[in-house]
Amino acid sequence: MKFFLDTANLDEIKEGQALGILDGVTTNPSLIAKESIRSFEEHIQAICGIVDGPVSAEVTAVDFAGIMKEARHLSQLAPNVTVKIPMIPEGVKALRQCVEEGIRTNCTLVFSTNQAIVAAKAGATFVSPFIGRLDDVGHTGMDAIREIATVFDNYGFDTEILVASVRHPLHVTEAALSGGDIVTMPFTVFSQLMKHPLTDIGLERFLRDWQKVKGRT
Repeated sequence: MKFFLDTANLDEIKEGQALGILDGVTTNPSLIAKESIRSFEEHIQAICGIVDGPVSAEVTAVDFAGIMKEARHLSQLAPNVTVKIPMIPEGVKALRQCVEEGIRTNCTLVFSTNQAIVAAKAGATFVSPFIGRLDDVGHTGMDAIREIATVFDNYGFDTEILVASVRHPLHVTEAALSGGDIVTMPFTVFSQLMKHPLTDIGLERFLRDWQKVKGRT
């Protein structure tokens, strides 16, 4: 399974990259708005300079011509930019055109298996089901991941399942068990993956006992 950070914060991305287990980054307009930036393009380029893997940068246009104009522009910012395109009819048209032009894409705002199938048929590089938001409206978000994984396996789709809207570490475990290829998560969740109270207790005990050993020498 690949780990992406869902953030536009450069310090968080640098810290994640330093661990050596970060595979990519996803951003969106809301995450970008949280940061104090002078230039959107320069900020995306800065992120791409930190990580080697895919960096999702989202379009804001909702018509085919506008989406393609932004997609072409964003894809030129750095070799590892992936253009994030919403699951709307105009977006599906753009996904197919991006395939023709060799532009990698991440189809976002996916909430159903059918939407994921459409994105895969259009040639999206990644499809991003939002499991947390599905949970919020009374659905079991992880059911969508299991269904999408089954369909993609049945038909040999190359599109990778990028599990998004992750809220806690259990979502990461469930995504791995359900067939997700990638999980993108906030830095808080990413950090929690390495934590367990028994680890802290065990380390404290080992270090305390080691001090006793040192005291005898």
